Amino acid sequence: MITTTGLELRAGSRILISEADLRVQSGDRIGLVGRNGAGKTTTLTTLAGERVPHAGKVDITGELGYLPQDPRSGDLDITASDRVLSGRGLDVLKAQLTKAQVAMAEPADDAEMDRAVRRYGRLEDQFAALGGYAAESDAARICTNLGLPDRILAQPLRTLSGGQRRRVELARILFSDADTLLLDEPTNHLDADSIVWLKGYLASHRAGLIVISHDVDLLAAVVNKVWHLDANRATVDVYNLGWQRYLDARETDERRRRSERANAEKKIDALTAQADKMRAKATKAKAAHSMDKRAQRLAAGLADVRVQDKVAKLRFPTPAPCGRTPLTAERLSKTYGSTEIFTGVDLAIDKGARVVVLGFNGAGKTTLLRMLAGTEQPDTGEVKAGHGLRVGYYAQEHETLDMDRTLLENMRSAASESTDTELRKILGAFLFSGETVDQRTGTLSGGERTRLAMATLVISGANVLLLDEPTNNLDPASREQVLEALRTYQGAIVLVTHDEGAVVALNPDKVIILPDGTEDTWSPDFADLVSLA
Repeated sequence: MITTTGLELRAGSRILISEADLRVQSGDRIGLVGRNGAGKTTTLTTLAGERVPHAGKVDITGELGYLPQDPRSGDLDITASDRVLSGRGLDVLKAQLTKAQVAMAEPADDAEMDRAVRRYGRLEDQFAALGGYAAESDAARICTNLGLPDRILAQPLRTLSGGQRRRVELARILFSDADTLLLDEPTNHLDADSIVWLKGYLASHRAGLIVISHDVDLLAAVVNKVWHLDANRATVDVYNLGWQRYLDARETDERRRRSERANAEKKIDALTAQADKMRAKATKAKAAHSMDKRAQRLAAGLADVRVQDKVAKLRFPTPAPCGRTPLTAERLSKTYGSTEIFTGVDLAIDKGARVVVLGFNGAGKTTLLRMLAGTEQPDTGEVKAGHGLRVGYYAQEHETLDMDRTLLENMRSAASESTDTELRKILGAFLFSGETVDQRTGTLSGGERTRLAMATLVISGANVLLLDEPTNNLDPASREQVLEALRTYQGAIVLVTHDEGAVVALNPDKVIILPDGTEDTWSPDFADLVSLA
């Protein structure tokens, strides 16, 4: 289904994978894992045929269903339902059938009527061959299980939130009947019930599957093989094991490597000490030099295992001075077409406040944050800036980043008064250094884009942070850094998240529940709503 030979992938001059021979067969449910920046998304886009490898080749047989981290549909005017049906080409056939029905109903002579009837018959045969009305029922069932009700499916894509559009794309891929599914963070923006359903669906999937996910429960429930990308050695370690057995094997490997490293370091120390003693005698200088070279060879062999996985040291900005209530909003409302998202929302964000926004998918959480950030205008009401307000906005779809600009150019846009030296220092703290800062932002993985977006917040000096799903796409270590930053930040935070751990770290004092806009004092009773929102 997918076979790679001598695969080499690079990000700039950095080698991500070298000489990898990989194979995906029917029944393989592979978890593609590794640290942020190790090359998971780059690997998946290459296997999907959307990126050309630096070297080697990728052979694909059968149909692929590829869900990128940030899916973009070209035509935002089509309905969500038609987008899902396009997974099997049924959207075009449905439109043609409707047109043919109209043609049969129009006044015509016998010859024209015969042609219209024959055309309708051919289209109906094609429709039936693709599953027809039963397939439509399958699509509706998938959509329902992913939290997409009929009212959403009837709307044009442009009226949907980013999370809703992503669920439409996931539904489209699952409906497509592709031979191999390539899914990059499929649980992003899903509520708890939808994640439970998705686990069961993928666990019973009999074709090929490669999934990137930081949801360890999903990996434990679904995968029967693991590909681990080792960023230090530019290798793909293949484990023909389920998730728990993979974790056990990795721990065994780590213990073995630690033992080998300790033994080698003892030998290096012994060789170096002996060489130092022998160097004092001119007659043994040659032997001392030989021992030095042996010690250097051993040390070189340890280089790759000595490198530790780095984690960005994240600390949100020291907030700029501001008044008692830096941000308020009155009577905010938003409607898309005939669909009312929310109406009459009032809120006041006090200095240092901790606010979490809850509501079902599509209730307008992201829309509210965009209004507060000034990137979207309300239909009614207004957002008012208090004394000294400085907003930092983290967008779940990374739309605050210009994908055609370099990392350094995006940083300049966030802090034009800072020098390039200062910007490079911040980027270095977020693990972007050297020529990487001149890399186009669009080439970054989801986790790397998250780090860059966080870096722009750090340089901003914001006193009100608007954070929309800030822990999506992060590996566990990086996620912990974000959560620690939430705990220690001194300014105000308005948070939208499905991550219960992020809410715990925030320790909110207020909650806003959409679409009603109800504001209440936070209590643990609201905690159950977080993963369901």
